[in-house]
Amino acid sequence: MLTECIKELNINPEGIYVDVTFGGGGHSREILSHLTTGKLFAFDQDEDAKKETQRIESPNFTFIEANFRFLEKYLRLHGVRKVDGVLADLGISSYQIDTAERGFSTRFDAELDMRMNQQSSFTARKLVNTYSPEDLHKVLGQYGEIRNARTAALAIVAARSTAEIITINDLKSILQKLLPRGKESKYLAQVFQALRIEVNEEMRALEDFLRDTPNVLNPEGRLVVMSYHSLEDRLVKNFFRSGKFRGDADKDFYGNDLKPLKALTRKPIEASAEEVKLNPRARSAKLRVATLN
Repeated sequence: MLTECIKELNINPEGIYVDVTFGGGGHSREILSHLTTGKLFAFDQDEDAKKETQRIESPNFTFIEANFRFLEKYLRLHGVRKVDGVLADLGISSYQIDTAERGFSTRFDAELDMRMNQQSSFTARKLVNTYSPEDLHKVLGQYGEIRNARTAALAIVAARSTAEIITINDLKSILQKLLPRGKESKYLAQVFQALRIEVNEEMRALEDFLRDTPNVLNPEGRLVVMSYHSLEDRLVKNFFRSGKFRGDADKDFYGNDLKPLKALTRKPIEASAEEVKLNPRARSAKLRVATLN
């Protein structure tokens, strides 16, 4: 949905923009192609993304090696107080999924890793071997939304009492008897999603990022967020609607809603059938856009 993202950013060639999820650099390159004297700041904490930035030679481009949850802090460190647009393409990049040793995909066997920040010491391997049954249950139920989360958590705890769970195949074999018939791949994907979200604190980082963004947007600036699962989309939708992640908006003395953003998309923009054919991952993408209220 590259075209839709760029359209919704409503790029001013002389403006200042932020791509908070650089990844492979596709969105950043497209934004840069629309700038003349404008500037683009891109965030990412992944080593592979950092290497990819070396292929961009534009003087208008600045890479910030940090998690986007620190958006306002790092922009200020670079002398930037206000920007004209912020783009967040959430989730993991195709490169991360397709690199076996990163441990993100159920298609390969490798050590359970799943770190987006490879400098972090906390991996999926550490998670499954150290979390209490209660905490594992919470992670699998809340972030994976699997129905038998408690049973899966207990199975993991029982297995690790015999031998450490090290690899993707180790974990898959433990869960084998719990897989719903005909939905084996979906179930494992939900488990891996849950572990990845916890390892990288993805939901907490998204909340921090959304709270920061109104502080750095110019009055006509745009926030464009593309999410890939219901947990992310729910947070984005709620924040756009009420300025909170749960519950209704706070009100001022006169009963008016106190919310920092105004949604420009009543319903999320979704990928066309043609794009889904070319890129099946786009099927779950939901694009929401907001500006300052």
